[in-house]
Amino acid sequence: MPDATGAADVLTIGTATAADWAVVREWAADEGWNPGERDITAFFAQDPEGFFLGRIDGEPVSAVSVVNYGTDYAFLGFYLVRPRWRGTGLGLATWKAGIAHAGSRTIGLDGVPDRQGDYRRSGFELAYRSARFVGVPRLPGADGTVRTATAADTAALHRYDSGCMPADRPRFLGAWLAEPGHHTVVREQSGVLTGFGTVRPARDSLRVGPLFADSAEAAGQLLAGLGEFAAGRPLAIDVPLTNAVAVELAESAGLTPSFDTARMYTGPVRAHRQDRVFGATSLELG
Repeated sequence: MPDATGAADVLTIGTATAADWAVVREWAADEGWNPGERDITAFFAQDPEGFFLGRIDGEPVSAVSVVNYGTDYAFLGFYLVRPRWRGTGLGLATWKAGIAHAGSRTIGLDGVPDRQGDYRRSGFELAYRSARFVGVPRLPGADGTVRTATAADTAALHRYDSGCMPADRPRFLGAWLAEPGHHTVVREQSGVLTGFGTVRPARDSLRVGPLFADSAEAAGQLLAGLGEFAAGRPLAIDVPLTNAVAVELAESAGLTPSFDTARMYTGPVRAHRQDRVFGATSLELG
């Protein structure tokens, strides 16, 4: 396609490496998405073939990820085009390359408001809306039911996570929990896991995700534990607005909404405990 001088520029699209994706992460940070500083290892652990980069003359100009979870579900994120190239069709070409990777799987995404019309035209339907809540949490200290996760919790964490998600994701979660800088707390009563949460470093604030719990009480205790680890630093958490008690918890903790997204799907997803989702893991991989 021609650039401003009329010269032809040829877009090439290929799979990206983790090193390539460090550049895309900075694009996302420039958009105000506040991606985690060390998310890439876990993202690529799930599906290293699911990251696509468009280049012109070797320069990265567009990106999208479509990460496959099992045989039935995929998640789309990082749909980005550098400002100079927006409106030229490069994004759509890159999008199509990513969508093809999902095959017949249902695809999910978390879309910002100004793109949701485009996603509907591409076959995505609204499931629910979310809001990012940000601030230094004001909560009483966690009680004795909350502690730092250990390797002995791994199997229980995987089971709990699977119940809260449209797909199992053992490769992703294993890397997510083990990544240096990611801190996970669990809550248990009578030896039974009743929820867990992870906090991780990001450019503008610490990111909380996931925050999965049996009840508002459990989620509040977990958030208090994560707040203690944050030691006065602001937290950001993406809360499904369909979970009224999750919204109430975020508000009661003194967190304020900053921007909205919409969870959208191209088809049905398996049943899961959405009432236990007090904070999404990531807007990029669900």
